[in-house]
Amino acid sequence: MKTGRIGKLTVSLSVVILAFILVKLNFIETKDKKEHELGALIENKQHLSLIPDFASIPLVSDKKQAFFDYLRPWVRLQNGIISDERLFLQRSLQHINDGLTLTDAEYFRIEEISNKYQYSPRAINAETLQKLLVRADIIPESMVLIQAANETGWGSSRFAREGLNFFGQWCFRKGCGLVPQSRTSGMSHEVAVYKTVEDSVASYMRNLNSNGAYALLRSIRADMRAQNKEPTADELVYGLVNYSERQEAYIDELLEMLRHNKQYLVGNNEEKPSV
Repeated sequence: MKTGRIGKLTVSLSVVILAFILVKLNFIETKDKKEHELGALIENKQHLSLIPDFASIPLVSDKKQAFFDYLRPWVRLQNGIISDERLFLQRSLQHINDGLTLTDAEYFRIEEISNKYQYSPRAINAETLQKLLVRADIIPESMVLIQAANETGWGSSRFAREGLNFFGQWCFRKGCGLVPQSRTSGMSHEVAVYKTVEDSVASYMRNLNSNGAYALLRSIRADMRAQNKEPTADELVYGLVNYSERQEAYIDELLEMLRHNKQYLVGNNEEKPSV
């Protein structure tokens, strides 16, 4: 009798254990499947383009216009910000020349602009404001657009599509960006990744206005200002000689692109040049 009870108990326990094992295996399999699907989804998202698929536009002329029209508002936004900074600095300079004392608010904003363009004056006076004005100046829209087209293959590059990097800018901290597939052995740089197109354009302009490598660009622009001339792409492009290892060949290529794409470099509401 006891043996029978023990047998029934053993069978019952076996059934329970077997059921538990089956449930657990099914749970693990389902969980692994979901994690695999989630991982695949995340992996796919990393390769989704963050910008329009310009490469899919069949007509070259339409692709060029679409690319410029997409980027132009962000270029104008940043040039507008820089123009406001420049106007403020000019007013502050005028106050100093008129013998007026700058307010605390003026000192604070001048310090902010100085930090933005990596300029550290020991004192704020007419001379240092003039030097800061050399840095706080616009970048010609057509030069920005042409360089972006050159650096990204008209918006089709991996760095533009995945990292919103339109100007090939580097970063030097591991994990800060995208690793170039053709990076030279021994090099550690990555191509910077930006959260927005605005960030990308702002970083590029700040780089040209502060980095020592582009002092020539700023000098050319300041000379044009001294002659009461508006900075133009055809003139300033020579200041990009250190932007690429190709140097003069890079400048020649940009100049050629400027000449061949004039009709696409104007906005929709602007008069297009005759061709």
